[in-house]
Amino acid sequence: QVQLVESGGGLVQAGGSLRLSCAASGRTFTNYNMGWFRQAPGKELEFVAAITWSGTSTYYADSVKGRFTISRDNAKNTVYLQMNSLKPEDTAVYYCAADRVALRTPGAYAFWGQGTQVTVSS
Repeated sequence: QVQLVESGGGLVQAGGSLRLSCAASGRTFTNYNMGWFRQAPGKELEFVAAITWSGTSTYYADSVKGRFTISRDNAKNTVYLQMNSLKPEDTAVYYCAADRVALRTPGAYAFWGQGTQVTVSS
């Protein structure tokens, strides 16, 4: 089992920034690719960003490319999502997830955190 705990969500004005963190425990962190996903009210869960176990490759949804940055600190067992130039449409519950293989597909991830709310006001 891998336990994931997100933090860093909150209320921010449009154009502002937030940094989400996801702390992992339970298994060797470097065995897992990590992903961030989000779900807005009434909408499906959608891919935001992913990073490979080594941190050498990153992937982004088109809607966040150039504004969000995913990174990881394997010494701290933590993955981050730096979110800049936030827009009201970024409002959602953000989840981190871990899997040995998966990258963009939420259904393929084995382990999930509980989520953190991000609200962007206009």
